[in-house]
Amino acid sequence: MTLEEVTTKLQSLQDDPGMKTVSKYSPVAVSWPDNQLPFVEIHLAYLRSHKTVNPAHYISNLELMIKKR
Repeated sequence: MTLEEVTTKLQSLQDDPGMKTVSKYSPVAVSWPDNQLPFVEIHLAYLRSHKTVNPAHYISNLELMIKKR
């Protein structure tokens, strides 16, 4: 998956009301309101720092974990 595809998929998860996506506080996220890193940025940062993780598998597992039941 390309970075654009990953970003698009994470954005669609964030926009889906059936998914539990939350932003998290980060003291270094000064460009975001109230230093809250958005869901998409959290997971993009993870994928950038863990180069060996397969993005397709990561997103698939993420979908299972955040689905509202």
